[in-house]
Amino acid sequence: MESYRGARTALIVGAGVGGLTAATALARRGWQVEVVEIGAAGATAGWGLCLTGPALRALDELGLADACLAAGYGMSVITQVDVDGGFADEVRLPRLIGAERPAMVGMARPALSRTLRERAERCGVVVQHGLTIAAVDQEGEQVRVQMSDGTHRRVALLVGADGIRSSVRRLLGLDTSVEYHGQMVWRALVPRPPWATGIHHFAGKVNTAGLVPISATQAYVFLTENGVPQSVLPDAELVPCLRQLLEAFPGRVEEIRSLVAGATPVVRRPVLTALLDGSWNRGTGVVIGDAAHAPAPQMASGAALAIEDGAVLAQELDRHTSIGAGLDAFVSRRAQRCRTLVETSVAIADLEQAQRHEEAYPLVDACHRQMAAPV
Repeated sequence: MESYRGARTALIVGAGVGGLTAATALARRGWQVEVVEIGAAGATAGWGLCLTGPALRALDELGLADACLAAGYGMSVITQVDVDGGFADEVRLPRLIGAERPAMVGMARPALSRTLRERAERCGVVVQHGLTIAAVDQEGEQVRVQMSDGTHRRVALLVGADGIRSSVRRLLGLDTSVEYHGQMVWRALVPRPPWATGIHHFAGKVNTAGLVPISATQAYVFLTENGVPQSVLPDAELVPCLRQLLEAFPGRVEEIRSLVAGATPVVRRPVLTALLDGSWNRGTGVVIGDAAHAPAPQMASGAALAIEDGAVLAQELDRHTSIGAGLDAFVSRRAQRCRTLVETSVAIADLEQAQRHEEAYPLVDACHRQMAAPV
């Protein structure tokens, strides 16, 4: 893998959802693909995530939807609960891969990573861990990439799928700001209560909380802490602090709170967004997923956008005679859709902090239906 020659060679930086999806989609179209990931093999951030309809639709085209449904928990409804613990609204999501299959699936992150990696490797993709890029130079129709271990790659295509603080984005000179939105999100893995057959979202008088099933036996609880500065708490304080924050919620949250006592280590992260304004590509390098458009988690669709990016990138490169034209077409096809999702997620985050939950519910419904439209 030291030096690639030819027109269909790709180096993807980041073995997350978008990077592995792009790797499989490209390899299925005859590309020789290497994925490098700075993190250790098997390491994932957070406990779980939700693959909404657009993600399942894109994965179905790659033959991966059923594997994800089998490894996760299929759902079709988001239940909104008001500050008094009563029913407030219900979002029935469009079933984009058939009426007999769920509209979305909750999955443990390790299970999703394993599913995507196994398919990529079966397609001939080489995945390397503990490695990233240090420098990039465009040399004619190829990109010369210096790796963190001192080796070099010459490839036709460089894809940055390395997250909101993307090194590839910086090395390509595609600058954007990362914005903090005054919210810290807590997550913990808990046993799935029998009543949790879909996503439940609980409005609070200060914060919001929720529960997402990820298997027949497990779910993750989340709490969005509003109006706080970015901060890091000692690990020993996370479980008791989360339990204390959940005390303010009535009804079923009390049951969830009791489950947190035995939770595995709690994750607490800031709500950050980023959105590239203009081109996502330079030369034959491009960024996808959170490196180009990182939404707030309120729409549970960041993974869906990244998965769609990987699939659409391969499609557009297949349709055009030059990589540059394919990348331009890819960005043109994706930019407005991704902007809409990011801006809607920020608007919902703002409404949550203003305690205007009734105004957020229709936004959630409308945006999910907009995202259900063809890519």
